[in-house]
Formats: sequence, C-alpha cells, structure tokens
Amino acid sequence: MVVRFLAVFSLFLSLTLTSSLTRAELVIEVTQGKQSAIPLAVVPFAWTGQNPPPEDVSSIVANDLAGSGYFRLIPAENMISRPTELSQVNYDDWAKLQQDFVVLGRLSVLPTGYAVEFHVLDVHQKVEVFRHRVKGKASQLRDVAHYISDFIFKKLTGIDGVFSTNLIYVTTNRERTLFNLMYADADGARERRIFKSKHPIISPAWSPDGKKVAYVSFENGKSEIFFQTLATGKREKVAAFSGSNSAPAFSPDGTKLAFVRSQLGNPDIWVMDLASRKLERITKHYAIDTEPQWTIDGQSLIFTSSRAGGPQIYQVNLASKKVERLTFEGKYNARARLTADGRKMVYVHQSGKRFHIASQDMKSGRVHILTSETELDESPSVAPNGSMVIYAASEADRSILAAVSVDGEVKFRLPSKYGDVREPAWSPILQ
Repeated sequence: MVVRFLAVFSLFLSLTLTSSLTRAELVIEVTQGKQSAIPLAVVPFAWTGQNPPPEDVSSIVANDLAGSGYFRLIPAENMISRPTELSQVNYDDWAKLQQDFVVLGRLSVLPTGYAVEFHVLDVHQKVEVFRHRVKGKASQLRDVAHYISDFIFKKLTGIDGVFSTNLIYVTTNRERTLFNLMYADADGARERRIFKSKHPIISPAWSPDGKKVAYVSFENGKSEIFFQTLATGKREKVAAFSGSNSAPAFSPDGTKLAFVRSQLGNPDIWVMDLASRKLERITKHYAIDTEPQWTIDGQSLIFTSSRAGGPQIYQVNLASKKVERLTFEGKYNARARLTADGRKMVYVHQSGKRFHIASQDMKSGRVHILTSETELDESPSVAPNGSMVIYAASEADRSILAAVSVDGEVKFRLPSKYGDVREPAWSPILQ
C-alpha cells in the first residue's frame, strides 16, 4: 500500500514502464532553439592520416553545439568554402552566409594517439577569437570532441558546457519482465547497461563525484537501495530495512544519503551517515513524506509531502527540523530538483488534467511552466550547469526523454530508436 501511495507522488513507479526492446540508443532532435541562437559554422576538420579516424570529431562538435539549441549551424553542404587553415579563410564567404562564427581545425596522428587543433573566428570582426589544441588516445576521441564542444560553448555563451557529462536512465520491455539501468553520453552515444533485473528498478541518482550511482531495486521482493560503482560494476546493498526503502539522494559532499523509509508503515525522510551507517529520522508526520533532495549548502532537504491534503513541496532544516512549505500554486507539485546555483527549483506541476515541468524562483516564488507538448511529463533532472532540465515525457503509447532549458526557450527530444526510456538522471560535471 505504501508503494502505491509513493507512486501517486513520484509519477514514475516502474510498474508503469513499457517498452518494445531493451536498448535505447537515444538520438537528439531539437524542436525549439533560442530566438537569439548564434549562427555558427563548423567546417569539417582536416585529416592528415591515411585511414579514416575512429571518430568524426568535427561532426560530433557540430551535433553537440546544434543540439544545445544555443547555436544555429549551417550544414556543411551549404558552405561556400571549407578552409582548414587560417590563410584559407575568406570572411566575405561567411558573411554572405550570415554566419557570426566559424570553427575550423585539423586532426593529426601522434605516436601515442591523436591531436586536434581548432580555431574559432569572428566573421564580423574578421579575427581569430581563440584557438586550442588537445590530445587524446584513439579510444578518447569522442571525449576529446565533447571537450572541444564544452570549450567553445563556454567561450561563446559564458555558460559551462555539459557535453562531457553522462546520463543514466531506466528501460524495460513491454512485458515488464526485464528492467535495465542504462548509462550513456549526454548525446545518447556509447550506451551501455549498468544493471539488469527481472524486477523493477527506480530512482537512479548520481554520487557527487560521478563514480557511483544509487538506485532502488525490487529484486528481493521489496524495495531496497543499492550503490553501484561504475568503473568496476561492484554493487553494495545500502538500505534494506523493514517496509519500503526508496528515493535515495546523496548529500553535496557525498558523506550522507537521504532516503525514504516506512518503518511503521508511513513514509518519512531519513538520513544515513555513509561512514558510520548511523541513521537519523528527519520527518515525523502522519502524512506521506517522500522524494528528498539536498539544498546546495547541505543544511536542508526539500521533499514532497501530502500534509496539506495533496502533494506539495516543503523544506526541512536538518538542525532545527523546522518545516516550511515552498509551493502554493496548483493542487499537485512534486519531485523537486534545484539548479546548481540554488536559485531555481524544478518540479512536476499539475495543470488541469496534465502534468508538466515547472520552474520556481526560490526568492520570488514566481512559477514558470516550461513544458506543454504532452499530457504527462515526469522525473525531471537538472543539468549540472543549471541551464537544462531532462525529463520523461509521454508520446503516444510510449515514453521518451525530452529536455527544456530553465527559461523554456530551448527544447529537444531524445527518443529511443527501439522503445521506452524513463527516470533520467544527469551526472555532475567531472573534473
């Protein structure tokens, strides 16, 4: 019964998951870019080797920047010229194509791998804005490409890029006999399975260092929380107390885990010290308290509770245990996530009979509905740079991943080629 109540608030209980096949292979499709998107051309990089390189670096960079919605890219076939050296650049060609910036570069072979040198040019000023050179092994060329995308994105927008980050998400087959926890690049590439089970997997969450993930598995007949190290695949059962154990969330410093436990049949928020495994009960209320998330300073938790008669979002101070209600607009607000700067809170908001993703300014309380295309949007996860939100959306009879910027201007879809995907979680930016 408790799990059933939790499903009402979280909207993503795995019993609703459907899929035709287990592999996702996400592909980004931009549906709306910024009105002020920057015109930019990525010229195919020159290649000095004899055999084709293992990755098309310039194509990955172009897809990254186009997929962000912040840039409007010109197809290579529409380019008047394709320079690979500064001396070959004719700025008038690019002005005729109404481009603001041009990226050109060269990929060369080294004894230990590859080197990529690239330049970014300002068409209007007719100058080189910056250049950079990066090295990598053959197996790292896709990482090199994402690094270049992050570098260009930050230089031209002032915002940290997230092309080098990763996603985890859940897939299942239509018969719900096989569940998969999947891992992929932020653009959907290099997908691999982390864990599979014949039983539901829900609530995946990243550790702050990006080295492990937490999730809830029903493999032993009830909900239990596991950690899994990505590099080795090693699993560790962390919470298997009587009743349900769900909704894990790492503290910002990675030393504690907030989660939901129904010790006496009613879900409350608990915190575990991961070194000592000492438990502290945070909420004690007859209502359902669930979906904890840490504030940026680690001093409080935001969570969903039914204590006002329907799901609303609250904040509890860990020292004083004082609880404050944060959402008042609408009858249903749940699954809150904070942006990296703590200025905005993103959550699932009910509007009429539909559920959409909304953002709320933490100071003013102003609510902005970000999505409206589908009837059921759920499980939002905020990018580590705070600019984008990835979430699960219903589309016809399947679920896809979609993303929207926190200002609502940029939107893109990440549909699976084969089936449904849900419960996305965006990794931190790894140093």
